Amino acid sequence: MMRRVRMLFVLVAAAAATVPGVFAQENPYHEDGWAKLPDGRKWGWTSAIDIDRAGNIWVFERCGANSCAGSNLAPLVKLSPSGRFLKSFGAGMFAFPHGIHIDRAGNVWVTDADGKDGKGHQVVKFSAEGKVLLTLGKAGVAGDGPDTFNRPSDILTAPNGDIFVADGHGGDSNARIVKFSKEGKFIKTWGRKGADRGEFDTPHALAMDSTGRLFVGDRGNSRIQIFDQEGNFLEEWRQFGRPSGLFIDRNDTIYVADHQSNAKLNPGFKRGIRIGSAKDGAVSAFIPGLGAEPETQSVGEGVAADAIGNVYWAETSGMTVRKFVRK
Repeated sequence: MMRRVRMLFVLVAAAAATVPGVFAQENPYHEDGWAKLPDGRKWGWTSAIDIDRAGNIWVFERCGANSCAGSNLAPLVKLSPSGRFLKSFGAGMFAFPHGIHIDRAGNVWVTDADGKDGKGHQVVKFSAEGKVLLTLGKAGVAGDGPDTFNRPSDILTAPNGDIFVADGHGGDSNARIVKFSKEGKFIKTWGRKGADRGEFDTPHALAMDSTGRLFVGDRGNSRIQIFDQEGNFLEEWRQFGRPSGLFIDRNDTIYVADHQSNAKLNPGFKRGIRIGSAKDGAVSAFIPGLGAEPETQSVGEGVAADAIGNVYWAETSGMTVRKFVRK
């Protein structure tokens, strides 16, 4: 009898362990008061944050509001590791700042995920000093061809310089990944609106692991899809929640920002940052959203981590940037 009871317990525990969100993960972090903008300027809605090789933090924010249309503020902001403001640039160039990527040479790539007044629907590559080096897409023009985007959410470059764009932000926008050479020459595209393997519903974030696998935060489908660099489907993971932001560090630790999960959109999951292994998908830690009410908790939409494991998140409606350090 006792043997059957023990066996039943093992089976129940094993079954529960396969259901994401059943067991709470440890939170080994606490918030550390951090950066402020100079001269009384406030953060806008912010979905984009990344870190360069010197440990500086780059933020692409929406000009103190939820849009840069009509603003003369510079939305690209560089901060020191201590949170000190260093520089900003990009004033008057963007409609809806959304994605950011710092490449291995320190260049700054961003996506403009909407169109207004002849701006938007583009990817722009800057030098670290703010010089425009490359643009992809046609300013203010939404499309699904090899030289147009419709609300591109994120941008990533591979070690060989190839460029990957997550093209789409829900609604009637695109739902695809577009690949270019390092010079900006169109190579291929894959994906369409849907929920099957290789299809997307808001491809919101990109990251790449040490083996060169491309991780796509397929937010509307509450999953991460993993591909090789030719677009061949490899795996899908649902244990990291509803991914808005992805970051993979040099040790293949993956950080996933989930600021949308709730009982309706993704039952069984709480809002927060899930941390785990990009090698096997195991989730090891969870930084919960801030606030008492699950439906209104403040959580980063963009996420990044520095070389010693400090976590930074950029909030949209919360309009701030936060830093979390290990306890």
